[in-house]
Amino acid sequence: MKKPNILLIMTDQLRGDCLGINNHPDVKTPNIDTLAVNGVNFENAYSACPTCIPARAALFTGMSQRNHGRVGYCDGITWDYPHMLAGELANAGYYTQAVGKMHVHPLRNNCGFHSVELHDGYLHYYRRSATPYYEHQNIADDYFYWLKNKKGISADITDTGLECNSWVSRPWIYEEELHPTNWVVSRSIDFLRRRDRSKPFFLFASFVRPHSPFDAPQHYFDLYNRINLTPPPVGDWADSTYETQGKNYNGLYMSPDPELLRQAQVGYYACITHTDHQIGRLIQALTDDGELNDTFIIFTSDHGELLGDHHLFRKSLPYEGSARIPLIIQPHRGFELRRGTTFTDIAELRDIMPTLLDTADAEIPQTVDGVSLLNVIKNNAKTREYLHGEHIYGNRSNHYIVTETDKYIWFSQTGQEQYFDLESDPKELITKINDNNYTEKINRLRNLLIHELTGRPEGYSDGERLISGMNFKATLF
Repeated sequence: MKKPNILLIMTDQLRGDCLGINNHPDVKTPNIDTLAVNGVNFENAYSACPTCIPARAALFTGMSQRNHGRVGYCDGITWDYPHMLAGELANAGYYTQAVGKMHVHPLRNNCGFHSVELHDGYLHYYRRSATPYYEHQNIADDYFYWLKNKKGISADITDTGLECNSWVSRPWIYEEELHPTNWVVSRSIDFLRRRDRSKPFFLFASFVRPHSPFDAPQHYFDLYNRINLTPPPVGDWADSTYETQGKNYNGLYMSPDPELLRQAQVGYYACITHTDHQIGRLIQALTDDGELNDTFIIFTSDHGELLGDHHLFRKSLPYEGSARIPLIIQPHRGFELRRGTTFTDIAELRDIMPTLLDTADAEIPQTVDGVSLLNVIKNNAKTREYLHGEHIYGNRSNHYIVTETDKYIWFSQTGQEQYFDLESDPKELITKINDNNYTEKINRLRNLLIHELTGRPEGYSDGERLISGMNFKATLF
């Protein structure tokens, strides 16, 4: 029997709640919603370390952060793992292709793929004047190289005037077909044309958007400019630092200017719907090629975007807007399931590798910490009782324990704690850390974190208590 094709679609910085299927009041995602209606939706999926590099380490290796070693954002560290997703699928007979964002080191590290057509977005580390010629984004990034051939040697995505991590937004200034979101789909469709048809394929279509810059084509800005957008949630614990620090367009806080906040929402949502429409274009190409029914599809993101929640912006923090991600699976034909099912199990990016290897009937390496979600879908097995997440972030470095119903947060440098009852307070508006009614639950989650951190090189735990103020680094190796 022929093995199913595999399509892994990944966005960058897409919140788990910013899908129509997940009942967002404003965002329109008809094509992604269709994948969920025809498959299954894991509504409690998380990114354990919610920034690009550690999230992708979990995706490509199937490991927890304790074992892949990346607990913060740090460029320039070589990816050298014995078992990675694409390589294992290649060993299982798959023809493997990546298109779009990889965010690995060296920049052209293929991480086991037979071929990579690269676009990582704007990465400051690979734009420095001291960067070797062959490693500089203008040369090593296929999209930038292509754009310069189309529009001239000085053309760049920064021609809009937007910084790649800011909340400032404005429409794309070039033809829509030149947008990097369109490019990922165009190159993915070209792969379908020229692939080796004697083998099943694994295609990784990896989008930079809706990560900043918020620069979707004009049509998508028009869609949201005519809507009265729902304001972000602001917890009673949120501080007022944003009133001054939020004036920095490239920082932790959202602008205090309500119009700039609205423009950021418009730009972010516009990027989401633009990406959704291009995903629809890719699905249509699969249909025309006669392969859609024989293709196992997973849709996800590396992490979320706070987008003004609690006056905050970007990611790295353990709140739902940052750490919760979408995770949708549309299986191939012959896969028995009740379509349109929603699962509440705690899932994580590390689960994607074993799920896809299980789908391909390939051996799952012992290095993998994740679990195959096929066992959940087919047998109603549970994934895990809880998930430990973390991220190095200076004085805001944090750890969290999340279950299907609640979340405990510990800031490792200050010792500050928070606890949220996610069943009654899914937007994390009220921290119950000092509420005696929750003492037993808080102690249980705190003890789980003490257990998770015991033996870590930073000295965060002695096995009996959490120890704040310890030195940290972005990698464990």
